[in-house]
Amino acid sequence: MIAELVALAKELRASRDRGRALGLSDAEVAFYDAVVQNDAAVMELGDDTLKKIARGLVKAVQESATIDWNLKESVRAAMRAKVRRLLAQFDYPPDKEDRAVDLVIEQAELFAQDAA
Repeated sequence: MIAELVALAKELRASRDRGRALGLSDAEVAFYDAVVQNDAAVMELGDDTLKKIARGLVKAVQESATIDWNLKESVRAAMRAKVRRLLAQFDYPPDKEDRAVDLVIEQAELFAQDAA
């Protein structure tokens, strides 16, 4: 049990250090990880643009998140549309856009739960 706690503490520290190295907050790192899953996006857009996307996603979620937004399909659909528009604004490659949107929505749900 103690070994698991030590491993978890190391993982959290590494994650925090990674966020600092990227110049992103914890929330931004989570969204950044969602959009860097696409190798084409990383190669075409570059790290700086992906960081801008992550920051934009956090802002979009903060503006849209309500306590029960993930329970209402219409609000969830609006969030998906907002994410798609943001990705399109930065010319995110469409080949894995659906997967990125799904990951962003998952992160948004976690983000909303933490904010509540």
